[in-house]
Amino acid sequence: MMPDRNDRNTRVCPVERAGILDHRIRRWLQDPQKILRPYIEEGMTVLDIGCGPGFFSIDVAQMVGRSGRVIASDLQEGMLQKLRDKIQGTELEERITLHQCEEDKVGVSVNVDFVLAFYMVHEVPNPKQFFKEIKSILKPNGQVLIVEPPLRVTKKAFEETIRKARDTGLKPVEGPKVLLSKTVILKKG
Repeated sequence: MMPDRNDRNTRVCPVERAGILDHRIRRWLQDPQKILRPYIEEGMTVLDIGCGPGFFSIDVAQMVGRSGRVIASDLQEGMLQKLRDKIQGTELEERITLHQCEEDKVGVSVNVDFVLAFYMVHEVPNPKQFFKEIKSILKPNGQVLIVEPPLRVTKKAFEETIRKARDTGLKPVEGPKVLLSKTVILKKG
């Protein structure tokens, strides 16, 4: 069952508040390089779901290098526009593909090596369907990093998310330490 549109809008960070997602203090607390460097290599294809204004997408594009690709996906065109404005006229414009997903479907058909789902799985209306879709586009030995906010996602709710991922055939392993967050790496294999 899809949530009421008004409920959906209260769960998804509005474009007007995008600045809090891109603040320099956040970079200090949640450094994309420190969090993602162990998982991302040059030449990879990475899907950043719920990319917002591109806080992680830009660093990921630098990590994958010229031979890699980042698919920055968000539900809101306004968030994608903020990222488009940041990369316009730079070499990153060639590495980052912007993709507007739907409320109930990511809609990416490219196979990916790595998926980043940072502070967004709790916003997904049907997590089991979400994980099935993610698994279907992951390359063999592909990985998914899920990071959830502790104040919005209880330990029990996070464990339920992991169970739903496991039910679709993704194997949970220990995730990186991210300040004030719950994390898990899911592996296909």
